[in-house]
Amino acid sequence: MADLYIIHGWTYTVEPWKNTLAMLRDNGISVKMLHVPGLTEKSGEVFAIEDYVEWADKNIPDGAIALGHSNGGRILLNLCAKNPEKLKYLILLDAAGVYEPSARKRLVEKVAKIGKPLKKVPIIDKAFHKITGSTDYSRAPENMKQTLANMLASDKDLDFSKVQTKTFILWGKKDTTTPPRQATVMYEKLPNAELKFYANWTHAPYISSPDELARALTALIKRIKK
Repeated sequence: MADLYIIHGWTYTVEPWKNTLAMLRDNGISVKMLHVPGLTEKSGEVFAIEDYVEWADKNIPDGAIALGHSNGGRILLNLCAKNPEKLKYLILLDAAGVYEPSARKRLVEKVAKIGKPLKKVPIIDKAFHKITGSTDYSRAPENMKQTLANMLASDKDLDFSKVQTKTFILWGKKDTTTPPRQATVMYEKLPNAELKFYANWTHAPYISSPDELARALTALIKRIKK
């Protein structure tokens, strides 16, 4: 069993993680980066949160320490809500999962449901991406556009009170994708959580602050494994 299992966020390559992963391994931490179906593992399917929970359950051993970044955090929160005994420790890194109704989310969900013919018109497609500011959405193949809408919608039903797993929340104060207020919401709703903010981290600290992220994770894992 690895010391740490990681589920990345909405990305089509884990290359930006390489520096952080190398430093963790240099510090004696064995790490397994999981490749998410439809993202870093190719798939033409449309996924619901339940599909990703099942996938994570199969790929992470019982009693493991797992980290979820962004959408990966959403997957692990849902996994732990369904099976509170699955993980020994949960680490949330600038995680998604807090439901905040917004014009952007409603537009993504609406277009995913009824807008497929419209998205084939280049000028409308371009306008949609400009309005939403969603590079995640614009880069996604058709099946993953629907998957992204499914992920956003699933936050409505996520019950944080069911996540009994000891949880460590690590968050960047410069995160504008999942802003710091969402970390506070998670901390207040999770029954067994610690929260720490990092002044210089963005939504992707493995890019903005890989050294500091590696040091923080190394210290945390060594602490909880004592």
